[in-house]
Amino acid sequence: MSPSRITVLGECVADAFTEPAHAPDELALRVLPGGGPANTAVALARLGTPARFLARLSGDVFGRLFRGHLEASGVDLSNAVAAAEPSTLAVAELDANGQAAFSFHAQNTADWQWTPEELARVDLSGTACVHTGSLALVREPGGAVVERFLETAAAQATVSIDPNVRPLLVDPEVYRARLARWCGLTDILRLSSDDLDLLLPGISPELACDTWHAAGVRLVVITLGADGALASLDGERVRVPAVATRVVDTVGAGDSFTAGLLHHLGTLGLLGGRLDGVGLDEVAEACRFGTRVAALTCSVAGPNPPWRERLAQLEPAAGA
Repeated sequence: MSPSRITVLGECVADAFTEPAHAPDELALRVLPGGGPANTAVALARLGTPARFLARLSGDVFGRLFRGHLEASGVDLSNAVAAAEPSTLAVAELDANGQAAFSFHAQNTADWQWTPEELARVDLSGTACVHTGSLALVREPGGAVVERFLETAAAQATVSIDPNVRPLLVDPEVYRARLARWCGLTDILRLSSDDLDLLLPGISPELACDTWHAAGVRLVVITLGADGALASLDGERVRVPAVATRVVDTVGAGDSFTAGLLHHLGTLGLLGGRLDGVGLDEVAEACRFGTRVAALTCSVAGPNPPWRERLAQLEPAAGA
């Protein structure tokens, strides 16, 4: 069965990575197109899922970089807004394990300026799933507009949210205050162990899943880095191991996992409603696929998810 179209809404971020400079008083930067929702849209398209990206793309040098990257990956930008505001920039420093610490330059940038009129023009009739999250849901003035768009989308499509908490830009308390509402809007909540520590510090992943189920979400998936992923469907749980790989950096790994999860569920024909007919076996299978996509993303520099052809190079772990 061919995968159904997925519409992704959110930000593009220019990820600038520090590199060795020629002189001690210089700083060299290598800029790659990134941003959690954009990474997910790219990964979906490269996997073969028809992916449409709702973005506000600046006309500046970074906006042109985003547009070229998204189009080259096969992402549908027919509903992208040509924005007058500048692009969002993040400067990343990598530690010895490839983990990135970001500093953001995001004041009054294009990504957060959604208006009701811009999203009212979007036709969702061919969309099986709407995925969003990250800063687009919490940065004003656009965050409230995006929430209202999700309310409309939920009437006809599966809704997926990745909070992707960024404490340097938004106080985690803002996410905590809105998360119960998001759980009432979404069918799939995917987040990282870092997100969990910020949202419910000291709470086990299992108890966190139960908390979010009680708020309304059916499927919660928590990615645990080298420990794989925990998935909970209406309280039934399964753990999926990570796929071993040589890690260059982990930038975009969670976004790629989400894309793999949604792509696989879409291929099975399980998107388009409230996850009716989805069982724990299908969830585990989709998570295993997601770990493979994430592993390949970790094996290269920056948020560069794999094309479908590369998946054959990384076989699932024994017993997976």
